[in-house]
Amino acid sequence: MQTIEQALSRLEKSSFRAGFHLKERDKEYVRQKGMDTIRSHARDFVRERLAPAVIPNDGKQTPMRSHPVFIAQHATACCCRGCLNKWYNVPKSTELSQIQQEKIVNLLMAWIEKEMK
Repeated sequence: MQTIEQALSRLEKSSFRAGFHLKERDKEYVRQKGMDTIRSHARDFVRERLAPAVIPNDGKQTPMRSHPVFIAQHATACCCRGCLNKWYNVPKSTELSQIQQEKIVNLLMAWIEKEMK
């Protein structure tokens, strides 16, 4: 099991994943809403879009823009079950546990916090 720091370091080596960054409007949104609200949004998105065992539009459920968490999901390879499987060996066809969901949220928030510096 890798730490958040190890995961972020590994992701930085991918030119695709490392190409994602929060734009100024995304950062302003985070500042306005606050990290607690952003974490709540991340929990909701993970629960609704990633946690189910079967996702009808898997691979296309996470927009590429319009919310800082969506950007973080792509940057951290937590955007679909295919990427979760490829990067973190999370099986595609099983529901994510609460612990798995929270680990994903923690990774997303760590990436967002790093982008806000």
